[in-house]
Amino acid sequence: MMDERKERLWIFDFDGTLSPLVPKRSAARLDPSCKDLLRHLVFVPYQRVAVLSSRQLDDLVGRIPVPGLFLGGGSGLEWQMPDGKRRLAGRDLQEKLNQRRKTLLPKIRSMETIPGVEMEDKKWSIAIHVRKASMESRTFVHLLLEDWKPLRRIRKFRGPDVIELQLLSEVDKAYGVRRLCDILDFEPEGRLIYSGDDENDATAMQWVLHLKGKAFTVGKTPLVRGSRVVNGPSALAREVRKLVGMRESNPDDERAERVQYESL
Repeated sequence: MMDERKERLWIFDFDGTLSPLVPKRSAARLDPSCKDLLRHLVFVPYQRVAVLSSRQLDDLVGRIPVPGLFLGGGSGLEWQMPDGKRRLAGRDLQEKLNQRRKTLLPKIRSMETIPGVEMEDKKWSIAIHVRKASMESRTFVHLLLEDWKPLRRIRKFRGPDVIELQLLSEVDKAYGVRRLCDILDFEPEGRLIYSGDDENDATAMQWVLHLKGKAFTVGKTPLVRGSRVVNGPSALAREVRKLVGMRESNPDDERAERVQYESL
């Protein structure tokens, strides 16, 4: 029988947490040290491991070649189990999304005409990337988001050089973590560890910390009070290994994989 006192659920964001931020999101891949961490963590007794992203589930699955993980797309509206079975959003949420997209997308897509602004349609959310935009363009984006009443009501999560518009206001990554706990019939208090790097992740961190779990902010300053700050994916991998009591990965193997990764 499993000792529930030892059982823990690890949830990692993907972009900026397990994968370095890159100019082209289509090029994002697991940091080698994080890939090695996930490969080993799934075999540690009593540990369950999940990756939760606002990306669409199919997009996320193709970027994480590690068996044994729970993978969540759309901030947790869609989950894939380690055996490949999926738990998708209900018909009511899908119908609500379709109506919201019909109303909002024409206005949101008009922002693509702003110099330097790029749009990413993730189905359940829309990301407005401003990495290449001037300060003038960024200011214009913020003005447009506050100019039209329906857009003012949309939840907005900010990350490094991006604004994410959550099309269903009741959905965030805290929702995604709660949904996974319900699917697994998992008692979360004191047994959750969440890692992320933006405002959407902060919603999950707050819930996890409220339940006496742990949280890691990948960045320079804590997203929420009580989260531990690490300065990048590799540093996160090292801290998680220490917390679990796992030995460090072989530096030569990791270096060889990193050279191959950076050459792509």
